Amino acid sequence: MEEQHVIEGVKHIVAVASGKGGVGKSTVTVNLALAMAAEGYRVGILDADIHGPSQAQMLGVGEGVRPQASGENHFIPLSAHGLQAMSMAFMVDIREPMVWRGPMVAGAFQQMLTQTEWDNLDYLFIDMPPGTGDIQLTLAQKVPVDGAVIVTTPQDIALLDARKGIEMFRKVNVPVLGVVENMSLHVCSQCGHAEPIFGEGGGERIAAEYETRVLGRLPLSLAIREQVDGGRPSVVAEPDGEVTGIFRAMARQVAEQVQGQQQSAPDISFSDD
Repeated sequence: MEEQHVIEGVKHIVAVASGKGGVGKSTVTVNLALAMAAEGYRVGILDADIHGPSQAQMLGVGEGVRPQASGENHFIPLSAHGLQAMSMAFMVDIREPMVWRGPMVAGAFQQMLTQTEWDNLDYLFIDMPPGTGDIQLTLAQKVPVDGAVIVTTPQDIALLDARKGIEMFRKVNVPVLGVVENMSLHVCSQCGHAEPIFGEGGGERIAAEYETRVLGRLPLSLAIREQVDGGRPSVVAEPDGEVTGIFRAMARQVAEQVQGQQQSAPDISFSDD
């Protein structure tokens, strides 16, 4: 394995990943990052989805806003809702498709990772593209990742892909901090009836199988989607809301596990004997 480089200005890196697209990974990433900030940490977010970056819109950063250059080849991350943010969407015209081969994509990701001047972050959340390809491998090889959060929906096909994501992180020795089950229950806005549209219990099954935990379950909710599309994710839009409470509880579990890993690392001491 290649030598890993610690990123200056970043204490801990958490990757948020999914085996497939469309499970709400970017929505979970941005709200989890905002929840971590609400818990009192200094937090950044890196949008590693080069082909389909969505964090600019989710954080309410206007089209065409560009990061400031710092020195010859570094950038100062943008600030949004108290987070430090970097995304391909800040560099290019997002209306144009990125028709790039794998090495170019991995290279662009590596540049964002190493040439962004993060300012004293406790946690950097990386919104990974779906799947188990170039970017995932580049991340695992280049920097020490403290843990991964896997986002899935309860349906069987999403769980199948979530398994691949967990297996991939295990292969590259990145601890899986837990599973987030998104769209786990739909509550009718008219009558309040709750129904598990995509099935139920999937998150628990996969957590048990891989000896990890379900960090939280999120409802299939119109408000979550509208808030994030409008650039004011749930944690900002409704700081005292139920959904924010779920994200804050997830953030506490992530912090607890990352800090627990540090404490369980062996101490090496030298004596004069």
